[in-house]
Amino acid sequence: MPDSATKPNWGQPPWTIDFHPARHPLPEAVDFAVVGAGFSGLAAAARLRRIAPEKSVAVFDRALIGAGSSGHTGGMVLAETAAGDLPGLGDVLAGYTEILKDLRVDADLALPGVWEIGRTATLSDSPISWTDFGNLRAVRQVPGGSVDPGRVLSGLARAAETSGVLIYEDSEVTGAEFDNDVARLRVAGKIVRAGAVLFATNAMSLELAGLSTRTKPKFTLAIATEPLSAAQLEQLGLASGKPFYTIDFPYLWGRQLRSSGFIFGAGLVHLENWRELQIVDVSKGEARKLIARIETRVRALHPALHDVQYTHRWGGPILIGDDWQPIFARHPKSPRSIVLAAFSGHGVAQSVYLGAWAAEALCGHRDLPDWNFIDKSA
Repeated sequence: MPDSATKPNWGQPPWTIDFHPARHPLPEAVDFAVVGAGFSGLAAAARLRRIAPEKSVAVFDRALIGAGSSGHTGGMVLAETAAGDLPGLGDVLAGYTEILKDLRVDADLALPGVWEIGRTATLSDSPISWTDFGNLRAVRQVPGGSVDPGRVLSGLARAAETSGVLIYEDSEVTGAEFDNDVARLRVAGKIVRAGAVLFATNAMSLELAGLSTRTKPKFTLAIATEPLSAAQLEQLGLASGKPFYTIDFPYLWGRQLRSSGFIFGAGLVHLENWRELQIVDVSKGEARKLIARIETRVRALHPALHDVQYTHRWGGPILIGDDWQPIFARHPKSPRSIVLAAFSGHGVAQSVYLGAWAAEALCGHRDLPDWNFIDKSA
């Protein structure tokens, strides 16, 4: 298995992360440590400094900001978890919008609604009629929309650093020991003491977060097309700008880009261990075959797409929990530490929303939901 310095070829999505933090020597101790510089970790760090400006906060990532799931997502914003509207979840879209506004993140957020499409019961006036293992048509509209993940990550990181958060890229946390009120994190070969920790690494470092026995890491794939004309979008039933996802299998989802190109996503590379993510290559093997299959499917959806060209091919990790519920619980070895992960592909808005919630919980201002717990014997 490759070491932590190996950089997998997950491809390049159609957005960029234009912010990287100032470099600092590793601290000996911090009040709050956040492991993972993705949506959840950066949102939590920025919120921690808002709630407790007198406390020190540090974010550690094994690679770069957004190098994991967050930077390789598709950018579709959904209101509910993959398990539905869980008790006490609250209004995710309103909360997400408010967090971005409060942190002054220019996210290119649009919430026109999302089409659920299927091959059985459908709307009589569906604007969508495609051929894909049957006739795909709209079933109903649900709340949601899309966002530019690169802008969100850049904006969250900029807001966090401006507030005083120290962000450390290329600083992998390889171990954690807990003793009374102190966590000892092994970061890039050194020990950093922390009063409380948020583990927000999602599909990576499952043993560190206590998730190795109750979650399944996968790798999902997407492609982006060249800009589509207004006539093409009208013929496809996508002129409204609404993203879509299927409610039956085989799965397919998609969303429009600002350029008028369109993202289509489907397929999962199955993994035995999360470490296999380090050797996934979208230009080779199973991942490349699945991408080729998506390309063929998209061109066959509708005559308007027969000759479409593709500009980007990429993939990214997702983590699936029991019953498709996100993991949002105390670490099994420390009541002062929290684990947030396993959004099952629904995490673009929820990860930021729950990251801010995690910050409030770490400060003792809010309880965690009772959806789940992490078995201490795991």
